[in-house]
Amino acid sequence: MSCYGKRCVITGAPCSGKSTVIRELEALGYFVVHEAARNYIDTQLRMGRAMGDIRGNALAFQQALLYQKQKNEENLPEKELIFLDRGIPDSIAYYRLYRLPADESLALSRRHFYHKIFFFRLLPFTNDRARNEDEQTARKLDRLIYETYRMLDYEIIPVPLMPVRERIAYVLNHL
Repeated sequence: MSCYGKRCVITGAPCSGKSTVIRELEALGYFVVHEAARNYIDTQLRMGRAMGDIRGNALAFQQALLYQKQKNEENLPEKELIFLDRGIPDSIAYYRLYRLPADESLALSRRHFYHKIFFFRLLPFTNDRARNEDEQTARKLDRLIYETYRMLDYEIIPVPLMPVRERIAYVLNHL
């Protein structure tokens, strides 16, 4: 396993506040990597594709996201503190959710190392244009993502439900 400096993953189910915290960390001057899924979906929508076409084939969609995550992480600076909105292991949970073979995502996950895993629990559920999961699926993903990082022997730091600024302080205090 290679070590990529201090890469800290902000993870959890859809609608757990990850992206909000990532944007605030970025505003504070921290190096961040935004969520691959949201970036991919936004790019595809700008190209004129409909959401049903983008997410219609679960395997193709998950493979595209896995490739994007790998690409995003390949060229990151090695000695800098970096916060990632989801890590490569999150793909394993999504593959499991859709009952897809997770061999490739598991192999990639074992080649990457993260300094800290901050797990955000599900907030009151809301939908947006990129999020197609319902509350029941989000709850299942909450469990699957947690189990995935445990399976990979990461120590998981649960981040309590609290206002954004307090969540940021909590994360920064655990570095």
